[in-house]
Order: sequence, then structure tokens, then C-alpha cells
Amino acid sequence: QLQLVESGGGLVQPGGSLRLSCTSSGDTLDYYAVGWFRQAPGKEREGVACIASIDGSTDYLDSVKGRFTISRDIAKNTVYLQMNSLKPEDTSIYYCAAQMYYYCTGADGYPYWGQGTQVTVSS
Repeated sequence: QLQLVESGGGLVQPGGSLRLSCTSSGDTLDYYAVGWFRQAPGKEREGVACIASIDGSTDYLDSVKGRFTISRDIAKNTVYLQMNSLKPEDTSIYYCAAQMYYYCTGADGYPYWGQGTQVTVSS
């Protein structure tokens, strides 16, 4: 079983930055598409960013385009989410998820999930 562990969350002021990490064990990420999702209290889960295994192409939620960047380091079995210009509405629990497939899909396609890391953006 692939295991995923997120880290890097915390409390940050509006306009600040955080870098989240998703580190895998039990398998390499070479053949996995990896996505970042978030869910705030009272709101539905939404996809934030994803990176495809076939070519490393990326996709983003419209509200984070230009502010967030997803990347991967295969040698370190780690996927990152760099978050800049953070806003209070970015406050959420952030999860990484992986699937052994070429492409990014919706949340239901991901069988492997991390435990989540809290991001709070507040002054």
C-alpha cells in the first residue's frame, strides 16, 4: 500500500507563503498522478492542483492559478504545493492523493490519501 504524508501547514498572514510537501513510501511516484485537495468546515472538497504521471502536466483550481504551483521530485518521492499570496479563503485542511494512472482525475479516482495538514490564513 502506498503511504502519503503531508507536512508544511500552519498559520500564516494574508499575503504570506507556505510550501506543503507530500512524501510517499511503499512505492515510487513515477507512475502516479498526484493531486492536492482541500476541504474547509461546511464546504465540499475541491481539487486544488494536480500533476499527471505521463508528462508532468499540471492543472489548477481557477482561484489559485498564478498563486499556487505543484511540482514533483521523483528522486525524493515527494510532491510539493508552493502557495503564495495566501488569502483567508485558502484556509482549509489540505490533502494529497495519488492514483496509479497517467492522468489527473476527480477525487473519486484517487485510492491513496494522506492524513491532511491544516492551513490557516489569518491576520
